[in-house]
Amino acid sequence: MALEVREAAAEDAEQIAELHADSWRRFYRGAYSDTYLDGDVLTDRRTFWTARLASPTANSSTMVVDEGARLAAFVHVVLDADAEWGSLVDNLHVRHDAQRIGLGRVLLHRAAATVAERASDRRMYLWVLEQNQNAQRFYATLGGTKVERTCCLPPGGDATRLNGAPSKLRIAWPDVAIPAMRAE
Repeated sequence: MALEVREAAAEDAEQIAELHADSWRRFYRGAYSDTYLDGDVLTDRRTFWTARLASPTANSSTMVVDEGARLAAFVHVVLDADAEWGSLVDNLHVRHDAQRIGLGRVLLHRAAATVAERASDRRMYLWVLEQNQNAQRFYATLGGTKVERTCCLPPGGDATRLNGAPSKLRIAWPDVAIPAMRAE
């Protein structure tokens, strides 16, 4: 089946929220509280994505990959988010049963292309939980470098949604035109 990357629309909010919540439940366990992950995470993500997609901004882009009628993956990029680090890949999630077929790579390449086309410079970064070793290895294969470690902020500012004091890492690309970020 051919997969197509397209710009997300407001009607994609529900599927994006479901994929986002499922990804957090699978990969954020231990960092985020079980109570939050097993309870309000879907409602929280639904509210978040419904609002974000209802009022898109000129300095951001949400792209999705469909697999038939189901959403397989999405990425959200905020252009020129930080004066020092450039544009932020705010979210990149691939449905669990669609992982390891190249969708993350395709979407990260699309994010880089969007930064190259629309941002004021070619720098890009993202945050990844320190416990997510697989994601860190994936970003490293695409030329991302760990440049900073800091504490995670709780989702929605609610400290009860965290389990202890988990850390996150900033992964950065000083130029999205590096060979590892060029589409194949």
